[in-house]
Amino acid sequence: MDEEHKGPAKAYRDERFLNSPDAREIRILAEYMEPEARFEAFDVSDTIVFFGSARTKPRDEALRLLEAAREHGGDVAVAERDLDMSRYYEDARTLSYRLTEWSKGLEDQKRRFLVCTGGGPGIMEAANRGASEAGGINIGLNISLPFEQHDNPYITRELSFEFHYFFMRKFWFIYLAKALIVFPGGFGTMDEFFETLTLIQTQKTGKRMPIVLYGKSFWGDVLNLDALVKHGTVSAGDLDLFRYADTVDEAYDFIVENLCEHALGSPGGCL
Repeated sequence: MDEEHKGPAKAYRDERFLNSPDAREIRILAEYMEPEARFEAFDVSDTIVFFGSARTKPRDEALRLLEAAREHGGDVAVAERDLDMSRYYEDARTLSYRLTEWSKGLEDQKRRFLVCTGGGPGIMEAANRGASEAGGINIGLNISLPFEQHDNPYITRELSFEFHYFFMRKFWFIYLAKALIVFPGGFGTMDEFFETLTLIQTQKTGKRMPIVLYGKSFWGDVLNLDALVKHGTVSAGDLDLFRYADTVDEAYDFIVENLCEHALGSPGGCL
């Protein structure tokens, strides 16, 4: 008996084609449509986005590493630095917990402000962790990278994503965001922060989005934004597009007050 004839592979099953330059538009479209379908299935329309370093350690791990460095001749200075920076992990965790509890307590259950992160370790893990500990579903928009990035265990599994294209990941960060909290971070964090500021400054996004730069001493060392005003490259009013915060209470109050007024249209009525 002749062997059953097998025709050519269907185009949507042809991995060689799908991974080729000719199918780039299809891959980009998939990173728009597949997340959109999942967000619709879970009624996700409002997020509070946390940005920050993937390298920031939880306090218990930083303490353990410092003790090990002292006992075994490791780099004590680096371990002490990491312990000092670990406060941002714990603050992100606490802030995310409190914002999730607040969101869950809103009378209008159609408006849920879900914590959303880049899905990796460090500050991202801390925020997903806090939301999970508060019993809230949360989102992780991961990206495939050669180092550092892996999904953390606190993301709601059905809302864990992995992107190939940075620009599609950024789209989903900002499209659903109603508030943004930027913790200490590196190039990626600053890229995300400045792109958001640019979208607001140029009115490419019309929504009111409270932005918090968390850790004034860190950001004061890293960014001299007043110099942009001094040299005339931005207006003084552009620095009002964000606010510094040094405590969980300060950041929480600012975010909730703004969401009540601008996202929920209920100033003072949902605190």
